[in-house]
Amino acid sequence: MNPVTALFHIQYPIIQAGMIWASGWRLASAVSNAGGLGIIGAGSMYPDVLQEHIRKCKLATTRPFGVNIPLLYPGIEQLIDIIIKEEVPIVFTSAGNPKTWTPTLKAAGIKVVHVVSSAAFAKKSEAAGVDAVVAEGFEAGGHNGREETTTMVLIPAVCEQVSIPVIAAGGIGSGKAMAAAFALGATGVQIGSRFVASPEASSHPLFKQAVVDAKEGDTFLAMKKLTPVRLLKNPFFETVKAAEDNGADKEALLALLGRARAKTGMFEGQLEEGELEIGQVCATIHEIKPAAAIVAEIWEEFEATIKKLATLSLP
Repeated sequence: MNPVTALFHIQYPIIQAGMIWASGWRLASAVSNAGGLGIIGAGSMYPDVLQEHIRKCKLATTRPFGVNIPLLYPGIEQLIDIIIKEEVPIVFTSAGNPKTWTPTLKAAGIKVVHVVSSAAFAKKSEAAGVDAVVAEGFEAGGHNGREETTTMVLIPAVCEQVSIPVIAAGGIGSGKAMAAAFALGATGVQIGSRFVASPEASSHPLFKQAVVDAKEGDTFLAMKKLTPVRLLKNPFFETVKAAEDNGADKEALLALLGRARAKTGMFEGQLEEGELEIGQVCATIHEIKPAAAIVAEIWEEFEATIKKLATLSLP
């Protein structure tokens, strides 16, 4: 049995990433109903909003789903309380120290997965008691690791260092990429950007279209003096890049970023002034389609790829 499907009690080892302004209860429930693991992205949610999304997700699916919490945001205690109270079965944590909340969550009977960008951090996460890790490569959208290690290098490095299940992330949007991740030692994949281009994603239609229209080289890692984030190039990104090229410090970048910049772009659809977080894999996304169709397509291509590779022979 696959370690990831056994851990989460799901049909396919395909996890939809928790993404701010994109992954609410509609997307999470759709992915779970399709046999994957849907994740509500709590990074952009106040406690009452998160509670509403959890309750609506419960009504929309009888299958397991989870919540992602970026630990860098304030008010984490309230979000943790809501998750425990609502008996969410699975929590993915990111952007922080897994030692802080893993014991509390585990004591409540919750499975915990932490997102890492290095083998060293994966070892620390295992020592903290998490049930699995997501090894997220440099290609990923949104907040990223400072190490800038690609998925192709990161996955085997992490698999060498831990004994718990490793879920691959970063640049994965197809069954072929999933097969490559499994060849490197992963037993599951976490996919974000591909699910942004779905009707169920809560992001703005204009942002979804921008993702579909993106070409190779249209994303770039910015804000390295703060928390590195991969952005789709637009006028706001060009302003950030110019500031960074001119030696802007943290305070100047924070002032430039302001408040709700990601909401402005990804949720409200102001594509020129907003922060548009997306992964490099957007260059291979060419249409908006239902989340269930995405899950089915990825799984079918994965199986076909595995079978094809098994038939190949050397000259």
